[in-house]
Amino acid sequence: MVEINYEDIENLAEEKLIEKVVSTVLEMEQIKKKLDVYITLTNNENIRKINAEHRQIDKATDVLSFPMFDRSEIDSLKVDDEMEDILGDIIVSVEKVREQAEEYGHSFERELAYLVTHGMLHLLGYDHMIDEEKVVMRKREEEILGVLDITRD
Repeated sequence: MVEINYEDIENLAEEKLIEKVVSTVLEMEQIKKKLDVYITLTNNENIRKINAEHRQIDKATDVLSFPMFDRSEIDSLKVDDEMEDILGDIIVSVEKVREQAEEYGHSFERELAYLVTHGMLHLLGYDHMIDEEKVVMRKREEEILGVLDITRD
């Protein structure tokens, strides 16, 4: 289940897109366990506060992910299990989505889909702190967006 919450912004028409991205990532990563994902859409000020509190970085960012599973536990999610669990939380700054879509010259929807994909991969143990991991994560992001037929336009 995907639960989308809004914090200090207007509701978006793209909720179905977000749900489709989440389900596609889970499917492509072969996750069979029933999982809840909580997505908060907010503004730059709110995400800046969360970033400062949890990462000690006092600036707005585009997306934050808070996984409930360690990387070593991800394989256990590939087994069908009737017990529902929480995969984690993703927080997206809609202001950053708009800014980056304009900066990169593509649609709001493409940038939103990319950031939700990015956040989901973090929840599933992917990272980009070292170059080898970054290459793997970027490749997977593009594969997922390709399956969704969401390209850079």
